[in-house]
Amino acid sequence: MSRFSPKHKQPAPSLSTEAMAEVLLSSDLLETLPDAVVAVDHSGTIVQVNSQTQELFGYDRDELMGQKIEMLVPDRYRRQHQHHRKNFAEVPKTRRMGADLDLYGRRRNGSEFPVEISLSPVSTERGAFVLSAIRDISDRKRIAEELRRVNEELHRKTAEQLGEYRARLVSIIDSSEDAILSKDLSGIITSWNRGAEHIYGYAPEEAIGKHISLLTPSDRTGEIPEILRKIARGETVEHHESVRVTKDGRQLNVSTSVSPLRDATDKIVGASVIARDITAQKRSEGQLRQAQKMEAIGRLAGGVAHDFNNILGIINACTEFLRDRIDPAAEPSLYVENIKKASDRGRALTKQLLAFSRTSAIQPRVLDLNERLRDISKLLRPLLGDDVEILIVPKSASAVVEADPGQLDQIVVNLAVNARDAMPRGGKFILETGSVRFDEEFADQHQAMAAGKYILLTVSDTGTGMDETTISRIFEPFFTTKETGKGTGLGLATVYGIVKQSAGHILVYSEPGHGTTFKIYLPSAEHKIGIGSGTEVETVRPKRQAATILLVEDDEIMRSLTRQLLQEHGYTVVEADDGKSALEWAESHPVPLDLLLTDVVMRRMSGPELVERLHASRPDLKVVYMSGYTGELIAEREILKRGITLLEKPFTRTALLNTIHASLA
Repeated sequence: MSRFSPKHKQPAPSLSTEAMAEVLLSSDLLETLPDAVVAVDHSGTIVQVNSQTQELFGYDRDELMGQKIEMLVPDRYRRQHQHHRKNFAEVPKTRRMGADLDLYGRRRNGSEFPVEISLSPVSTERGAFVLSAIRDISDRKRIAEELRRVNEELHRKTAEQLGEYRARLVSIIDSSEDAILSKDLSGIITSWNRGAEHIYGYAPEEAIGKHISLLTPSDRTGEIPEILRKIARGETVEHHESVRVTKDGRQLNVSTSVSPLRDATDKIVGASVIARDITAQKRSEGQLRQAQKMEAIGRLAGGVAHDFNNILGIINACTEFLRDRIDPAAEPSLYVENIKKASDRGRALTKQLLAFSRTSAIQPRVLDLNERLRDISKLLRPLLGDDVEILIVPKSASAVVEADPGQLDQIVVNLAVNARDAMPRGGKFILETGSVRFDEEFADQHQAMAAGKYILLTVSDTGTGMDETTISRIFEPFFTTKETGKGTGLGLATVYGIVKQSAGHILVYSEPGHGTTFKIYLPSAEHKIGIGSGTEVETVRPKRQAATILLVEDDEIMRSLTRQLLQEHGYTVVEADDGKSALEWAESHPVPLDLLLTDVVMRRMSGPELVERLHASRPDLKVVYMSGYTGELIAEREILKRGITLLEKPFTRTALLNTIHASLA
């Protein structure tokens, strides 16, 4: 299927979805956060949750995915919540809610509880997402209410009862995991609970009587006087985020709330402080921001590298043609070699750009892909269902690669899931393996891949297929054609990242109504176990003299390169950009034609239809088909009859010329 040339098939590389793309909304990252975290899209639909969310609200993950966030809000607040959500979407920024609002969550059983919420916007190619970190503050509310009641009772009770209530107050304060302490207006610590001892490391006798600056880094000494001035004016400080120093010198990120303390005459005599350690949360937020930044940088660098590789491919191809036309002893030959060396350096640079962000740990080992596919096929049956036929077609005795076996399984499973969705009424899922060898010229003319021997894993389905616009974006993180709640858009991005981490390459061929074929090239590792250690030399057979070929290919670049390869070998070539144009030319030019080289799937008229029409007037015309689809898939779709000559894309010059020679013989 030629409409999608390597230029179109190779999407702009991005960050490794293992390392970067997937991290943005992955459960692995969200599990590191201490609070319940819910990710929603621009419409308020839930797209990801962590286990803390399930535990807090009592729902299973599957019950939450694809639902509106309002299902976690009490009925009486839902309309107001939708209004707040729309206002946030207009001016998205990281903010904390709950300081001046009574916010409540609703559990699956209908019970309600007070919450504090932190909102963080996340921008992606697919649109804006919002991460909501939800914290149950029932304990804090309980403590605050108990403190209020105890203070009220302290004013009412007699002196004999004061001891009892003081003990009750201490018990309430010490039950909190947060640091709760008090200080006078000069900053001297007057009380210190167990939470403060646990967080800061100081025992009460070490802290009480010392100035609060004991906990303050040297670069933040101005914070304490400013807070004390606000307290003296009767103001409160809510959720102030700062840095504090522990006894052993560690720095912590803390969120503090400071309120005035009053005596019996309502005079402000000090301040009460509630502090929470948010170091882990801040670290995770930093990782999230870094992942977003790296994704943007990686997408930019990868896009530049991809486009530059296309340019270098053209330069290299032109250099090869010039080499054959210039006397190696002539002075211009030196300039050609300099161009080649410079383009090779440029190619090495682009490889560094593409590789800089691939940091996920893998455990590669040498294995036979044929055996691995037989093992994983046992998992595919329940995944694909009884109405999908699974075919495994090994085209070589061994297919040895060096890769992480778990990641190979993930590639096949992710592609199988997509195939299942593309075949709602059943069909065929085909796994083929084989080996190919690419020479330097092929590597230069195509994507940034080194010459050598590759193991080819071809994954095909007889599903609905994809159009050109969809193909151009399928490997982008978060891009999906599935309805909301049915997919995250990370499956193919993950496949792409794994292939790249394994030093491989992936191409896709598809048309609406004609199924989809993914071709994954992984470097052969046969030399590591002593198989095929001899050097394979591909030779080109001599051409048939004075042969004329009608070349029909609807991708302009692919057609141009194929024409040049044929003409370089002495063939006369007539070009056409689709089947109908080729038929019109043949009907208006009754000249001898020796062979038709045509794509299979084309607009206006397919290759098989063109052959049928041409054979009516030229019954002896030899035919070679070329396609990005595999012969197995084409035969299953009955596009072509079995036994025809099919040249699978991408092909090398040697494969092209030898196929043409064999067909003309």
